[in-house]
Amino acid sequence: MLVEVGKIVEGRVSGITSFGAFVELSNGQTGLVHISEVADEYVKDIKSHLKENQTVKVKIISVDKNGKISLSIKRASDPKKSVSKSTKPEEVDWGSRNSANLTFEERLAKFMKDSDERLHDLKKNFESKRGGGGYRKFVQ
Repeated sequence: MLVEVGKIVEGRVSGITSFGAFVELSNGQTGLVHISEVADEYVKDIKSHLKENQTVKVKIISVDKNGKISLSIKRASDPKKSVSKSTKPEEVDWGSRNSANLTFEERLAKFMKDSDERLHDLKKNFESKRGGGGYRKFVQ
């Protein structure tokens, strides 16, 4: 079997580490599935997702000049994951009822003013909870 980038193959988990899992492919070569390529959600403990000798479907992500093979389980299960993230930013609705017709500079100024007011309120609230600072002497 030729190791080809983009190909989806089956392999057997041959070892598990804190940073990923080693998967032996059918041709005898071994590749690494980094912990970030195991599942869509955050993986704290890889052993909760994989077991040794488990058969898994993996996608070959890359093969470097030294022959190291990078694999992905999450990209093998969802072909859409193999496409790199879009460079287009998310659509954000910056308009609100009372600032719909403002220019960018006006919106920025409004944001800065609101932010300064919130910061001032937080500082005032924090200082009042501290009890005014210094030690108090108790008179008997």
